[in-house]
Amino acid sequence: MYQILNDLTVLDLTNVLAGPFCTYHLAMMGANVIKIERPKDGDLARKLGASKKLNKKLLGSSFLAQNAGKKSVILDLKNKNDLEKFYKLAKKADIVVENFKPGTIKKLKIDYDILSNLNTQIIYCSISGFGQYGQLSNKVAYDQIIQGLSGVMSLNGTKEINPLRCGFPICDTVGGLTATMAILAALYFRIKKHKGTYIDISMFDSMLPMLGWAASNFLIANKKPELLGNDNFTAAPSGTFITKNGLINIAANEDKQWINLCKAIKRNDLILDVRFADREKRKENRVSLNKILNEILKKRTTDFWVDLFEKYDIPSGEILDLSKVLKLSHTKERNMLIPMRLDYLNRTINIINIAPKFSNIKEESVSPPPTLGEHSEAILNSL
Repeated sequence: MYQILNDLTVLDLTNVLAGPFCTYHLAMMGANVIKIERPKDGDLARKLGASKKLNKKLLGSSFLAQNAGKKSVILDLKNKNDLEKFYKLAKKADIVVENFKPGTIKKLKIDYDILSNLNTQIIYCSISGFGQYGQLSNKVAYDQIIQGLSGVMSLNGTKEINPLRCGFPICDTVGGLTATMAILAALYFRIKKHKGTYIDISMFDSMLPMLGWAASNFLIANKKPELLGNDNFTAAPSGTFITKNGLINIAANEDKQWINLCKAIKRNDLILDVRFADREKRKENRVSLNKILNEILKKRTTDFWVDLFEKYDIPSGEILDLSKVLKLSHTKERNMLIPMRLDYLNRTINIINIAPKFSNIKEESVSPPPTLGEHSEAILNSL
């Protein structure tokens, strides 16, 4: 973690993924994140994960993955005394993050209007599936529901396999990152204007900018997305190809890269082939081109081709499964895995680090994810 936001206090009212992923980034950048959890079982993620033993201990792998560096305080916000304690915490806090269903915070009397009267400097961020207003705002939201409604699933796969969901909860994680970005912008706004603000983050909204060229081609050029599977719709040859022992990604997106590819595979005749004369021609004749390349690439291993293409400055790479990704020396060199000793479980685990690297800010160790209510006594007694 980095001691950048270490003078800021965050009240984290979030559950499961999108919200905790946001506050995890704040915690890893040094913020004092106090996780407000309900009695008995706390964050639902404490019960989620592949290990039934950890789930029973309310330390599910889903919880451990994004709650390092935080503190846990148990409060029943429906209880008047606990609500008063929360108000006291809010008076001194800088940021509040919640991901309840829209309307819930008003019922609990912890909405921005109430808290900003107690603390004019407070930054209040609500994360929900579809935002605090709009036709879909009250719709129950899960990642896959939003993948479908935001167009993500419609863009994945082929004509035979479509629609197709992304293999990880992309809407939750993108929503959490969007919230982090907005909170950091709101902190700068507070410096300039000397007051806090309310932030409405919709996971649905967060996904639309991620559609990138697929959306802009439709909006500007009225070009509907094609279902090309692993092929890149902007260029050819650019996609996944078959080798002797597996698969390889190749992205010869530029003419220079295409020419180098032909030289590397010793098929200079393809450079002069009218079917592949330029980018548009190669896209039009993608199927024929891919067939030719696959027949050639099948003769040697993936490693052979990757090494060869590196010499010719052709972007390429092996397609790795998760176990290999996490074992890459590059992953370790970039410090993307954090070994963490959990004394309460008598074991050491690895968690994923946040991505930013800072040139003149030292990265320090981070405290383990908290047990339920671990910091209740210390924090509440300090009130």
